[in-house]
This record gives sequence, C-alpha cells and structure tokens, in this order.
Amino acid sequence: MNEDLLSFIWRFQYFEKKELATDENLPLSILRPGQRNTDAGPDFSDARVSIDGVLWVGSVEIHVKASDWRLHDHEQNGAYDGVILHVVWENDQPAMRRDGTFVPTLSLNGLVKASILERYRCLLDEKDTVPCNRQFGDVEQICKYSMLDRVLLERLERKALEIQHLNETNQQDWEQTAYQWLGRHFGFKLNDVPFQRLTGIVPWKIIRKHTDRLIQVEALLFGCSGLIPVDSEDIYIRQLQQEFRFLSAKYKLADDIMQPHEWKYARLRPAGFPTVRLAQFARLLCNTGGFLNRFVVSDHFDEVRGLFRIVQSAYWREHYLFAKKARAQVPVLGTDAAHLLIVNAAVPLLVAYSRQRRQPELLDKAIYWLSEIPAEDNRITREWARLGMRVKTAADSQALIEWFNNYCTPRRCLECMVGAALVRDS
Repeated sequence: MNEDLLSFIWRFQYFEKKELATDENLPLSILRPGQRNTDAGPDFSDARVSIDGVLWVGSVEIHVKASDWRLHDHEQNGAYDGVILHVVWENDQPAMRRDGTFVPTLSLNGLVKASILERYRCLLDEKDTVPCNRQFGDVEQICKYSMLDRVLLERLERKALEIQHLNETNQQDWEQTAYQWLGRHFGFKLNDVPFQRLTGIVPWKIIRKHTDRLIQVEALLFGCSGLIPVDSEDIYIRQLQQEFRFLSAKYKLADDIMQPHEWKYARLRPAGFPTVRLAQFARLLCNTGGFLNRFVVSDHFDEVRGLFRIVQSAYWREHYLFAKKARAQVPVLGTDAAHLLIVNAAVPLLVAYSRQRRQPELLDKAIYWLSEIPAEDNRITREWARLGMRVKTAADSQALIEWFNNYCTPRRCLECMVGAALVRDS
C-alpha cells in the first residue's frame, strides 16, 4: 500500500461503506470526500462527513500509517487544525490537533476489495514501458482519446508556464521573450543551452536595430558566440571581425563573449552544426522583425511555415565551418526542421500569450497548427502506434510523448484515465 493508492481509493470511494464506522466505533457517513489538494496542507479540502449524527465540514488527511501524522509534525501545524477525518491503512497511533483534541480515524484496511489492490500491483510490476500495455485494448476508446486531449493541454500549459516565467524575468517584454525562446530551440536540443546563453548576452533590443543589415546581425551572433576565428585571410571572416569590433565597442559586449568549446558538434550532421544554425537564426531575425506579432496575426498555417523556410546567407550555403568550403551545397532549413520549430517554439509562445491576454482563439490557432503538421516518428510514438493509438499529426505525437513521459514512465497510473479505469472495480 502507498499513499497514492490510498488517496485514489478515498477520492473515488472504492471501499465498503455499509455500516461504516470510525476506528473509535462512531457511526460514519461520507457525504462528500472533498477536493484533492496538490499544494501544501491536508490532502483533501471541503469534505463533508457525518460522525455519530453530527455534520462535519473540513479537510481529510491521508496516511498509510496513522503515526505519519506525528512524524510529519501535523500536530504542530495550524493548517491541520481543520482536519475532520484521518484516513489511514494502518491505525498505529492516534492523531491529535494543536489544541489537544483527537482527530477521528478511518482505517481502510479490510474495507477495500482485494481485486483493486491486485490490479494496481499488476500495473506497478509490469516491466514494459507502458505499464498497461497488455490491458490497453480492454479500455474504451472514448477514455483513451479523452486522456489524449487532456495530456496535450497539459503539455501546452506546462510549456506556456515556462515561457511566462521567462517573460516575468524579462519584465513583460514579450519580444525579448519570443527572441530568447526561439533562439533556444534553434539549438535543436544539443545546443539549446549555448543558444539560450547567447540570446541573453545579445538582447533583442540590440538585434532589432540592425535587422536591415544581415552581416551586422551575423557579426553580433557569431561574435558573441566566440566562434569567429581570430586569424584568417577569408574575406567574409574579416568582414565579421570588423563589424563586431565596432558593434561590441558600441554596445559594450566584449566582456560577455562565449567560448568556442561551449558549442557542441559531436553527433550532429554538418547541416546541424551551430555555425549553420546561427546563420539561419540571423536570417530569421532579419526576415521577421517582431516574432510574436507575426504569429498572432498569421491566419494561414502556410504563412507561418513559410517564416521558417529559411535560406541562410550565401557564405553559409557553401560552408559548414568557417574557412572550410563544403564539397556540396549546404542545405537550407528544411520542412522537418521548420515543423520542429513551430511545434516546440512557435506553438508554446502562442499558447503563453493566449493565457496572459485571455484570448482563447489563439489557443485554438496553436492546436490547429499542430494538426497541420505530421506526427513525429520516434520510439515513443511507435510504441503507442503498436498499442493501436492514432499517431497522425503533431497534436497526437505531442500528447502521446507527454502521456508517456509524465504518466507511464513515473508509473502515475492512478492519475491516468486509462490506468484508473483498469484499477477501479468494475
């Protein structure tokens, strides 16, 4: 037994309630189990129970052992003075409030059907990556797709909150936030951290003054990244050096220059080298101006996708690295990469902005964009496809990735609609 299962049993009242009584042998009727509290304080709030004919309204605390009440110092915490019932599996010690009064206790051991405990144990003991994989086909489709919708919104919400925290750090400067968030995702995971550091060193308020001259934006990005070679006869490199000397002195950037070793090249195809990505990012900055406004006003998905179909400058169509000409033309930012940027950067930005401005139509637009992008193909989406789940669009794959990472992997089966359906008594 653990506290999660005990809370699940209490929340859905999966125990025998006929002639129910507290451990003090007082008649007990549960009128409302309460609302699950995920913050500090008692586990359930606004519960209603009748004990020996007296109506009580307050909180319910859940513990596997009643002695955990004292172990967690609840008897010294005023937040637990309003607990009207202590629900436990094993009553090994009375619980007491600060004023010395005892909290009525209900032990569920012996009241819960063994079948519920067995089904839960089977889920926890399953070695497969999706714990319910053997029983997944037994659950109704409406339950699965309700969960799919839920986890998609949870994923968007989680990313939106991250962006909102970033925006608070930026004193509600949405364009700086959009610039940093997009820049971070130009790292395509391996170089997320250095890209994020770079966009903090050279802020949008400086970049936007030079978006009419690509070479200057490239000089700012390559200069602050620490990637411009010191000695070279290459004309383009010498031009970058000259522009950066002027701009770094003008904006006092010399003290914040990154080190070349911060950028990762291992396990990357040449088209994904940070040099190429920085050149593409520079072009995007010059092409779009204010990112967020473009996302908000764009009504057609093809228009948004077109923003990310980036053709880097001529030099970087012939070079993967400084001063080393490529044998063949360097690819531009392709459709797959554009889709990744929309999924991981543009969509969360739109959702975060929608939350703050209370414009739900922008959330609808973000979900529509996801529905226009093909699903990602990876080990997680393939596992779900094997279980019969649809994996057609990015909305599907994003939801399934969230489901797998946040419910299946940590074994949060009781919080999953499918897992809960399999555990509860039929």
